[in-house]
Amino acid sequence: MYDTGRFDEYGLNQARAQQPEYDGWSVGTPGDHEPSSHSGNGFGAVPPLAVPAIPSPLVDAAPVARSSLGDGRTNADSRTVPSPPTQAVPTLDGASASPQPAVSRETEDPPLAQEAERAVRILNPSGEITMPRPAHRRVICVANQKGGVGKTTTAVNIAVALALHGNRVLVVDLDPQGNASTGLNVPHHAGVPDVYDSLIDSTPLADVTQSVEGIPNLACVPATIDLAGAEIELVSVVARESRLARAIQGCRTEYDYIFIDCPPSLGLLTVNALVAAQEVLIPIQCEYYALEGVQALTSNIALVKAHLNPELEITTVLLTMYDRRTRLADLVEQDVRAHFGEKVLQAVIPRNVRVSEAPSYSQSVMTYDPGSRGAISYFEAAQEIAERGARAEGVGVK
Repeated sequence: MYDTGRFDEYGLNQARAQQPEYDGWSVGTPGDHEPSSHSGNGFGAVPPLAVPAIPSPLVDAAPVARSSLGDGRTNADSRTVPSPPTQAVPTLDGASASPQPAVSRETEDPPLAQEAERAVRILNPSGEITMPRPAHRRVICVANQKGGVGKTTTAVNIAVALALHGNRVLVVDLDPQGNASTGLNVPHHAGVPDVYDSLIDSTPLADVTQSVEGIPNLACVPATIDLAGAEIELVSVVARESRLARAIQGCRTEYDYIFIDCPPSLGLLTVNALVAAQEVLIPIQCEYYALEGVQALTSNIALVKAHLNPELEITTVLLTMYDRRTRLADLVEQDVRAHFGEKVLQAVIPRNVRVSEAPSYSQSVMTYDPGSRGAISYFEAAQEIAERGARAEGVGVK
């Protein structure tokens, strides 16, 4: 049957004829795919390894249609084309599970598209989105004697948000550091006419007001280093507590909102702001130290209201630098809402690096990164302030 350890032609053909057909593989005849030479040991030919066909993830698990050619071969050209919506999931034993429906990943807009949509909504280039305008001018003092709670950031960003949505806004920088002027990109170097001239020399407010570049409805009264000595000079001035109030009353320019950014103290500059304002907005940082100074601030506001400005009211409290990862932030929020009630805005300003980066580019976060969480939060706070004021004055809220 064999000679010199190799199959003769008769033995090789006989082994091929007796080779069974394995499922999933077609067994060829002598004319098909001649095998490479195999050095046998005389015990017979080794049949090809029968491996079950594992379907590709892109190929359906439907059975392959075969037509017999009469010699044991199958017609591979009669395969059926799988349908795209389903795909077979192979199992460990080579069999395929039931087809799974294809799941679309386009169920919602991608994050970049959502951020772009928010940015357009905040920047409002078409002017279609408007916030309610008050029937009368609202003068709001942003005060808290504790530093670093977000007074300047709050005054600047809420003012920009209101101005971008149809309101005429003026920001009075009453802090000698001049941070609000920096955030609005208004020159405030030595020699520039500023709020000091109005307080000490009774210069009309319109003469020291500058327009904010890029935001047509927004103006700013800057503060220079000269303001640092204003408190000492005001000591000997008649009616020293109402100097700013007289300057604002003498302003003939029509504004919907005037925001006064106060220094972190309870000195004469802050008292001037409280006397000139009708409302007080208190930013409170979501930390324990911020709560300690609130009682002293409310006591001073009560004294000013009793003796100097009967119209003064605390109308708005805004929680800033909220860190949702900490339990302390939740506790501070609960205490503040329990004490001030409905005066606390529902909008909460989170800790956001974009809010901190914006002043280094002399911008507000509304224009620096309008799609950020910080910009969205300040936009919501501004909208809430506008809607609350409109409801209080009986103006229709759009």
